[in-house]
Amino acid sequence: MNLLERIREWVRPALAAVASDPARVEDLLSSVRVAGKPEHGDYQINAALPLSKQLGRPSRQVAEELVRLLPAHPAWEPPQIAGPGFINLRLRNEFLAAALREAACDSRLGVPRVEQPRRYVIDYSSPNVAKPLHVGHLRSTILGDALTRLLRFLGHTVITDNHLGDWGTQFGILIYGYKHFVDPQAYTADPVRELARLYVHVRSLFRSSNDEDDEEGGSDDPIREACRRETAKLHAGDPENLALWRQFMPHCLEMIERIYRRLDILPFDYQLGESFYHPMLAGIVEEMLARGLAQESAGAVVIPNPAGRIPQTAEELQRDDPPGILRKRDGAFTYLTTDLATIRYRMEHFQPAAILYVVDARQALHFRTLFAQARRWGYDQVELQHISFGTVLGEDRRPFAARKGGAPELEELLAEAVRQGRHKYEQSRAERQAQGHKVPELSEAEIAAIAEAVGIGAVKYADLSQNRTSDYVFSYDRMLATDGNTATYMQYAYARCRSIFREGNVSDARFRQPPAVAVQIVHPSERTLALHLLRFAETLQAAASEYLPHYITNYLWDLAKAFSVFFEHCPVLKAESADLRDSRLLLVDLAARTIRQALELLGIRTVERM
Repeated sequence: MNLLERIREWVRPALAAVASDPARVEDLLSSVRVAGKPEHGDYQINAALPLSKQLGRPSRQVAEELVRLLPAHPAWEPPQIAGPGFINLRLRNEFLAAALREAACDSRLGVPRVEQPRRYVIDYSSPNVAKPLHVGHLRSTILGDALTRLLRFLGHTVITDNHLGDWGTQFGILIYGYKHFVDPQAYTADPVRELARLYVHVRSLFRSSNDEDDEEGGSDDPIREACRRETAKLHAGDPENLALWRQFMPHCLEMIERIYRRLDILPFDYQLGESFYHPMLAGIVEEMLARGLAQESAGAVVIPNPAGRIPQTAEELQRDDPPGILRKRDGAFTYLTTDLATIRYRMEHFQPAAILYVVDARQALHFRTLFAQARRWGYDQVELQHISFGTVLGEDRRPFAARKGGAPELEELLAEAVRQGRHKYEQSRAERQAQGHKVPELSEAEIAAIAEAVGIGAVKYADLSQNRTSDYVFSYDRMLATDGNTATYMQYAYARCRSIFREGNVSDARFRQPPAVAVQIVHPSERTLALHLLRFAETLQAAASEYLPHYITNYLWDLAKAFSVFFEHCPVLKAESADLRDSRLLLVDLAARTIRQALELLGIRTVERM
């Protein structure tokens, strides 16, 4: 169940009766939230203050009226008013115990499916496939994957589309490199590695560090210009370049698929690249011209803003919907044209209610332009959202991306994380042995699986635990710490829960099926843990409604801390009675299942032993 939604529905009639403007009731319901301090209660109604301004009455008086209008409810103790009008609610222990038993017998841990499911298309990762993946692709890939997992779990239909960059200047670089620098033996032995080497080598020959797709810069750079000519020949249908492109594509895709597999990214439903949409672009430009949505300007085809003008100042650009260029003076189509074709295709074939683009914040103007033109084109009934994110920084607080020589290092970054994950495990194992703890003997395969789960999980959790709109500093030491809000700590908490059942030789099956054992809440830490377990559903709903996975990591951190306090103060296998032992075993099992499910929604694996 969603505790927060249940409380809001209980409060709604009282708010509607007091509010002079019924339209404001939904806004007022957002003032019902988890209490800021546990000593004040479990939830708070903070509507009295905004209502007092609206009604011109003292807030304490408004709070008293709200409390009078609230019906008695068996789940909650009588509401208490504090300060200028905060209404504190405390759930009854009997209600918590019954709700825990219900969640324990539910494979979804008490999380309901949404009543009105939506159809989403999520566009994420979207690398230029001729290049080795770099760390800049990490955030889009794992954020998009986490949102996909979350929305599907809640009952929505999600169609994932990896909009591959498979038609740009990067292929001109690859074709030029193949024609001039290929090592035939190396290419035959390992085409993926040789293509990656060729790309890096040709990029190193450029005179400047401008992006290879920059059409304005580098015109005095002969290597860059040669690569652009190879790209132009490809787009014009040159048989040799098309044949090379078709030859390279499977190898380029294998480069990225290898990373996706290591990151445990769900398989994409579609991987339709720029080349797929290229045949549609001329028709779109002609349609825009025929409908008067676009016009020719200095040899290019542009979409002016709704006022029919091209903004001349930054102020005008900010005030008006931005214009867009569909076709350049040299006849080349733009990303805007391709993305408009993509929207049309998705609307015709998938009929989504929402299309989400998980792309870094630096592309904000492009998406503002795209969405404005799509609405004018007639696609004004679909939610178009740019799910923007900040930059990954090195410990010098500079963008953490390519190493010297231009080779992006995402694959090496993941390999290093796994190496350090193994070192962390071996170090922890040695320390526990030295302290006299029983340490299980694990096979090499088991240790390798732990290292992989810990290392990859650390990288993903470190990213997903940040507000996606913020930059963050990448640090192995922080990610692989065994305490604090890290994947390693969550994985350890899960493994500790599972070890209790192994140590007691107890089967977890009887705690997951009706009739569930009775739950006893006799210690404050049991109550705190119970509350956190029952807030799982409201956490997931909040994360989905705002597209913010870090709400889940915040929840995990609170849950893990609550479990640690419970574990310290409440003996489980040595509880005072058999009934209390069973009650605490149910709490332990439910905590383990919740941690595992939350981590799974983030695409992070758990291990049974650490």
